[in-house]
Amino acid sequence: MTAAGRFDLAVVGAGPGGYVSAIRAAQLGMKVAVIERDRVGGVCLNWGCIPTKALLSGAGLVEDLTRHGETFGVTTAGLVLDYGKLIDHSRKTADRLAKGVQGLLKKNQIELIPGNGRLAGPNSVSVNEEALVEADRILLATGSTEWVPPGLDVDGVQVLTSREALESKQVPSRLVVIGAGAVGIEFAYVYAMYGAQVTIVEMANQMLPGADPDIATALQREFRRKNIDVRLETRFEELKRDASGVVVGISKGGQADELPCDQVLAAIGRRPLSAGLGLEEAGVELDEKGFVRVDDTLCSSVPSVSAIGDLAGGPLLAHKASEEGIAAVEFMAGVRTRRLDHSTLPACIYAQPQVAWIGLTEAQARERFGGAKVGKFPFTASGKAIAAGHTAGFVKIVSEPEYGQIVGAHLVGHGATELLPELGLALTLEATTSEIAATCHAHPTLSEALLEAALAAEGRAIHF
Repeated sequence: MTAAGRFDLAVVGAGPGGYVSAIRAAQLGMKVAVIERDRVGGVCLNWGCIPTKALLSGAGLVEDLTRHGETFGVTTAGLVLDYGKLIDHSRKTADRLAKGVQGLLKKNQIELIPGNGRLAGPNSVSVNEEALVEADRILLATGSTEWVPPGLDVDGVQVLTSREALESKQVPSRLVVIGAGAVGIEFAYVYAMYGAQVTIVEMANQMLPGADPDIATALQREFRRKNIDVRLETRFEELKRDASGVVVGISKGGQADELPCDQVLAAIGRRPLSAGLGLEEAGVELDEKGFVRVDDTLCSSVPSVSAIGDLAGGPLLAHKASEEGIAAVEFMAGVRTRRLDHSTLPACIYAQPQVAWIGLTEAQARERFGGAKVGKFPFTASGKAIAAGHTAGFVKIVSEPEYGQIVGAHLVGHGATELLPELGLALTLEATTSEIAATCHAHPTLSEALLEAALAAEGRAIHF
């Protein structure tokens, strides 16, 4: 095995955790190598966050034209939808950003080594079993991949995951989406807006399991208004193929049923890409699901090896990987002592209406503090939302009862994901509802809903 160089840090994986941590390490004066077997940017940039947002932007435009066009004097007779062109746009978007990441690595004098990385020891990584990268520290950022349950054989034609869906240029007439998490919801919306008859199958008793029930209920209501069939507390049982398409066997409350369709999208969950990394051989401990066990500094059971992002466990979010990557290398460099607080990580879903949240749900706050103050403001009372024709949804702020410190926020509606950062900053600064209420918000803006929700939590809302 030939030597590929000696580095202060070797990063395995160039996704949103890996490339960001490499850049931060270079800023701190480290000599850095990044080992990537596919494309820089990882799943997020190439097959997840970015291309799906391109698809969702197209779907939102279609909905605005077809459902709201007449309100604004826009006639859509003869409208032609070319889903293939939308896929082309999403791929071009991913390609452009991947080139941008390559440029950032080059700018920061980070050596990009193509190939499959595998731990060869506590201070070395083999690349394609041919070259050996030596490093004082190793950062594992290999991410995750789709988890497909038994009985769903992905063929890219009748059964897809999000990976195959991002290249498929055909819209099925009838689509069954298994899973009502972020991926399932976003693809269900895209396909529905481009003409598919969509059914969502979800085992839990709400969409977005784990989210505040209020926003899940609001999302379900809006999806049904878009003629998307949502089946909750329903299990996937089996898949049968025939010449006419696919039949999805389901059950609810012990009663079996069948859903004939043309295509199935599996969006049930993800699993860590920990196999084949040589972790067990190197002494790196994994949990029962295959995630790397890490401490508060992101170190594994091997002191010279750290792990971040999806590989280190949930929540499986790109921005969580980036935050952990920065934190990990700052701990390595001795310039950081503050631990990450995963309780303040934001979550966003980009279908319409958008969903966004941060911090505790109302139920969690009541359990932790023995009570909670809750303020809600609907977009039906927002001048900007009414003028724009997007009145579905609301802002909900949760604060602890003694001082009014904001501990959670839950939003559903058009533009919800762009409104969330103000409330994220509020959690970081331990701000109170009275401080949000004392901040003048420009009129007319959607952000006034944050002001009104904060006022409502204190029992003094003005416009609702």
